[in-house]
Amino acid sequence: MTVTLGEEVMLLSLDGESGTVKERQACQCAVAGGVVLELAMAGRVSVDQGRITVLDTTPTGVRLLDDRLRMIDVWAAGKSRPPKVTEWLTKDKRKVLDAAVESLVERGLVSRQQHQVMGLFPVRRFPAADGTAERELRARLEELVLRRAEPDDRTVGLVALLHGAKLHRLAFPDLPRKEVTPRMREISEGQWASESVRKAIQEMHAAITAAALATMWS
Repeated sequence: MTVTLGEEVMLLSLDGESGTVKERQACQCAVAGGVVLELAMAGRVSVDQGRITVLDTTPTGVRLLDDRLRMIDVWAAGKSRPPKVTEWLTKDKRKVLDAAVESLVERGLVSRQQHQVMGLFPVRRFPAADGTAERELRARLEELVLRRAEPDDRTVGLVALLHGAKLHRLAFPDLPRKEVTPRMREISEGQWASESVRKAIQEMHAAITAAALATMWS
């Protein structure tokens, strides 16, 4: 079972015990960007000079991705030119966060709990159901960022998402940011991946950085 990039960001953001989302606003941008990057790496969309174009509407077989592919296709079809990917991230970031959590529930990686506060207000939490995927994910990040392992496209993409949204503490909560930021920047801007994947990663890194900054000031 391959966990998508958006789901990986979500796993890092969910508190394993309480099931609450840490750094929610920045996480929204990174999850939305992760879905788009995954679609770009699968050849379903392209992002060029900050604008997104649907190339292929063939389903990937992953509902989280296929739902967004259909939505982007409908949304972009009404535009006179390819729309800015930052517009899509801003439009979808709140909804896609919920969709990513639901996908993790369906995969059995987190559980859904609901209770009422003061007997009136329903509160949902999503604590870890199986920590294996998160442990493996954190081990991959540590190998690449801390031990300088050989990069692979997916982990490079994840690092770029986290770096662009300034979510360094989600990946390395016990380390000062200054110890991991230079290496994460190096990975995000490096020449590790194939040309097409590298271009997609760089485009999405720029878009998420812009979207995250806009969120901070909105």
